[in-house]
Amino acid sequence: QYLSKEPGTFGGHDKLKIYGLLDCTSALRHVSNGNYIRHRVFFADEETAITAGYRPCGICMKPAYQRWKTDKIEK
Repeated sequence: QYLSKEPGTFGGHDKLKIYGLLDCTSALRHVSNGNYIRHRVFFADEETAITAGYRPCGICMKPAYQRWKTDKIEK
């Protein structure tokens, strides 16, 4: 974990290892229900999230998710 003075541009869930846009409807719904908050993480950029082992959200990042899914199947 690293604290930063710069706000993150992507949010994620540390147990599910998913990252996505800060305004993702799925994530915001879970946050509003109180289910997501203790596992919420933030990333400066997509590269940082991927390097940390997170995958793209299938809701708010469909093209990136499809690429990730295709790459995973091909391996």
